[in-house]
Amino acid sequence: MTTVIPLRARRSAGNPTTNTGDQDAIQLHAQAENALSMALFYMRQPVSNVPGAARKAVQALQSLNQLQGRA
Repeated sequence: MTTVIPLRARRSAGNPTTNTGDQDAIQLHAQAENALSMALFYMRQPVSNVPGAARKAVQALQSLNQLQGRA
């Protein structure tokens, strides 16, 4: 049995653009995730691009360090 919640009964989470600190944290997390994804992509190629993967790993670490500094 599923419960249906009408749209008018939901409460709004607010405007996400009002809190730029959360947006910055989300952006940094997304940048780190994307950089690591690209690093893995470079390493999984038939001819691995190790320098490219290393650059992307460094970019991911930079984003994570910035994210950690915000906490």
